[in-house]
Amino acid sequence: MRLPETRDLFARELDFPVTRETVLETVGDAELEAPTGHNETIRDVLERCDTEEFASPDGLYGSLMTFVSDGFIGRKYYDDRGGSTDPEDMGEVQF
Repeated sequence: MRLPETRDLFARELDFPVTRETVLETVGDAELEAPTGHNETIRDVLERCDTEEFASPDGLYGSLMTFVSDGFIGRKYYDDRGGSTDPEDMGEVQF
């Protein structure tokens, strides 16, 4: 399942507010397709989250987006305006 599809899954399968335990029992085994091919389940992602209750599908989706692994965010430190945003490459910048 693609990450944006999870919001509809949450709205369809869960009654809000919902506990983290219920989310894990109901949809935790759904696999999320990462662009890099390093897929994770909803359970994998939410195990990194401390929230015990979610008030809405949007809140749960926001938590999911916050805690997905680097495989979901594309090229790390990419800036389409030029230059590197990698903290290790950033030295003194003059304007």
